[in-house]
Parts: sequence; C-alpha cells; structure tokens
Amino acid sequence: MFMRSFHSKDRVGKSIKPSKRSFREDQKLKLQQKLDSPPVGSTLTSPIITLVVGCEPRIFAAHEDVLSLSPFFTAALKGQFYESVAKRVVLPDEDPQIFSCILEYLYKGDYYPRLLFNKRRASFELEDAQDLQNLGGRGSIESTVEIPGAGGVLLKDTVIYCAAERYGLDELKRLALRKQGLQSGITVDVILRSARFAYDNTPDSDSKLRAHYLALIIRSRKTFKRSGTMQMEMEIGGSKLFFDLFVAMCNHVDDIVDIGNNRSPKTI
Repeated sequence: MFMRSFHSKDRVGKSIKPSKRSFREDQKLKLQQKLDSPPVGSTLTSPIITLVVGCEPRIFAAHEDVLSLSPFFTAALKGQFYESVAKRVVLPDEDPQIFSCILEYLYKGDYYPRLLFNKRRASFELEDAQDLQNLGGRGSIESTVEIPGAGGVLLKDTVIYCAAERYGLDELKRLALRKQGLQSGITVDVILRSARFAYDNTPDSDSKLRAHYLALIIRSRKTFKRSGTMQMEMEIGGSKLFFDLFVAMCNHVDDIVDIGNNRSPKTI
C-alpha cells in the first residue's frame, strides 16, 4: 500500500534513503533450490531459449530451467508460443522493458530497484532512492513506464504486478505491490490511469492490487475530490473501478457509523 497521503495538490510526498541489505536474499535461495540444474550463479546446463518480445521485437535469451519457474513458460514451451526447432518463444504482446524485469526476477529473485531493509530505520526502502527533503519522489529511480496504448505513463510496479499475474508468479506480485507501497510524488492522473490498467489486467478475484488503489483514493479523498482528472474519469466511466470505489466508500462510512453507535447509539 502507499504509505503516505498527498502533501500538496495532486501529489504524494515522502523521503527515502538507501540502505545496504537486500530483502530478497532468502527468495533468491528459494528460487535456486527449485532449479533442476545447478544453482543460479553457477554454469546452468539447461537449453537456452530465445524469446522474441514486443510488436517491434527485441531478442532475449534465458535458460529453460529458469523460465520453467513460471507456469506460463512451462506451458508455453510445449504450446503454441514455442517454435521447437529454433527453441524460440514469441511474445508479441509483451513490453520488452517489463519483460526484462521479469527475467531479472527469475534469475535474481528481485528486479531493479531492489527492495532493501534499512536496519537503522527498521523499514524497507528502494535501492538508489534519494532523500529529497520537501520534494518527495524517488530520487533517481524512475517510477513510471510508458506502455503503448495506455494513453500515458503507468506505475511500473503495477505493470509488473499484472505481468506476474499472467506468468503465475505470485511471489513477484507480492514484491511489486510492496515496492509500489514505497512510491511517492505520483500525480492523480498517473494513479487513475494505473488503476484502470490494473482493473483491465487482473481478474475480478484479485484482492490485492485493486484494493490497494481503492484504499489509496479513499485515504487521499480530499485531493481526489478536488481533482478535475478524477471528475473526468468518473464521468467517462467504463471501469468496475468506480463501482468498487463506491462500495469501499460505503463500507468506510459504515465503519465510522458503527464506531459512533458504540459510543452514542444513532443511525444515518
């Protein structure tokens, strides 16, 4: 979840400092133990698979054992996406920048910027983030990515979460959501665009990323209710996001009423 509300109009602000210890070291060991061939970091012996990614194709290469950590690729290596003679998988609808993060995660248990634990503060932070006093933001770390057809930039961790959903990587989904909770300095239009993308690319059963956006909007409602972008998005509609937001707001009001009734019985 986002950890702070907006500090100025249409923005969320929070300071971030780098730290030394990686939260994902244990996950890297778990991933290594799942490989049938030698652990990551040694010479892998499984076949090299060529991956052709994007509408303007970029070429990637990865070990079959590493790709097989994903149920999607386990099936793809036997199905319609796989050209067995050339040992090639074609993914025309995937974004190369996002796919690069997926491969980095499969090999290392994390993707840049890594999630680090700051012992002094006893909190998680992002690698290479700067402490920008009174300015918010993530320092030198780019928090957004441009995806063709999205209508503008999106939060990178949201796009990675949705990719992890497709590839059956539940631990990556948890990691992306945790990183997104450290985001700051994000404008209303990017949040709403990313929320729409999340709703379009996750199943209705998703209880994490969608809830994350609903909670963020409710928590920062004073900013969103002043936003012309929010008004325009709601008038356009076309997304289950706004009905879910209505239900979540009703539940929030009900909780407040219940607390009040416990002190002095009354109803709305």
